[in-house]
Amino acid sequence: MPKSKRRGGGTPRGTSGAQHRNMQPFSDEDASVETMSHCSGFSDPASFTEDGPEIDDEPTQEDLECKLKGFIDLTLDKSTKMRQFVLDGLKSALTSKMLYEFILERRITLTDSIERCIKKGKGDEQCAAAGLACLLCIQLGSGTESEEVFKTLAPLLKKILCDVSASMKARQASATCLGVCCFIATEDIMELYFTMECLESIFTKSYQKERNQNGISSTHNTGLYISTLLAWTLLLTICPMNEVKKKLEIHLHKFPSLLSCDDVNLRIAAGETLAVLFELARESDEDFFNEDTELLTQKLKALATDGNKHRAKVDKRKQRSVFRDVLRAIEQEHDFPTETVRFGPERMYIDCWVKKQTYNTFKEILGSGMQYHLQSNELLRNIFELGPPLMLDETTLKSMKITRFERVSWRVHLKVSLKIHMKKGNF
Repeated sequence: MPKSKRRGGGTPRGTSGAQHRNMQPFSDEDASVETMSHCSGFSDPASFTEDGPEIDDEPTQEDLECKLKGFIDLTLDKSTKMRQFVLDGLKSALTSKMLYEFILERRITLTDSIERCIKKGKGDEQCAAAGLACLLCIQLGSGTESEEVFKTLAPLLKKILCDVSASMKARQASATCLGVCCFIATEDIMELYFTMECLESIFTKSYQKERNQNGISSTHNTGLYISTLLAWTLLLTICPMNEVKKKLEIHLHKFPSLLSCDDVNLRIAAGETLAVLFELARESDEDFFNEDTELLTQKLKALATDGNKHRAKVDKRKQRSVFRDVLRAIEQEHDFPTETVRFGPERMYIDCWVKKQTYNTFKEILGSGMQYHLQSNELLRNIFELGPPLMLDETTLKSMKITRFERVSWRVHLKVSLKIHMKKGNF
């Protein structure tokens, strides 16, 4: 993250000592299945009985690393479905466990694999590879290693993002990956600005409603507008104040137009971005005043009490809840409904829009692993100002472990899934 970042930031860890491994694609697809089954560590579910004694059947670190090495090798497989399978497996591992040393040793190989999958893959494979890139930077933290990952992947991600012929899923994933990896990795302030400009070039098209020949608003690009807008907003939170002021002058009077768009999720994304903009503006200037505030609050009040019968009840409920909070942020400075996030014996208070936006972004990437990373990941603990990871006693650690039933279910699921794919000849 740029040194000007105001809300925490990881410190560089380790040195860039990973050696590139020369790997060749498998010539026989059957070999890929054999390789994975050799290192998979699947257990026979019949060996577990409800009446049997509780045993520690968690795979050892050595078993896990063996499996992940096999997954990394298989990112070169000829089968698209196999590559997709192992990318998802790597994502699952990096989401649920801190693997810094293992990742550091294989950073170059992993980066090359991700780059290859994004460049040569299609749709879902590109999305999985972009998601893995985010997790790779989250594991490595803010430092030289993650910066090199970002520098390698950024040109390719920008190319896909701006390519109208590329898969819409891939373009959205590229936008998110650019935002998250730049937020974590870059120390170059100009690279931060260039990345934001690339994202701006996409979502600013939503200021003018796209219409087809029949004059009907097009929603084809809505998901892409949302992804680029949220990624841009995340990066705005780490900009120096003089750059924040420039962005405010350009965009503050244009964002309200998005509040009238047809898509509820784009309206919500625009509303939350407005709340962040006002919060940053007041942080830079206590006497900040926007001449269009009265008009804006009227529009926000209408959205906070929307009773349009043509809109789905779920959409209206979600919209009202969000825009009540956004309205409070615009009308009253420092008026934010504090949220409490609990993880293990700790708790974190989300007490401002910048923090909420950052938390939501990482929650989207980490999913169910968010609590674990808040406890163990130095990068996230620095970002959210949680201090060093706590040293927990054995009893607390045991109570936080995944249950035996969940471990068995996970193994059975993977084993059955693999057998089905092999039977169908997908691999």
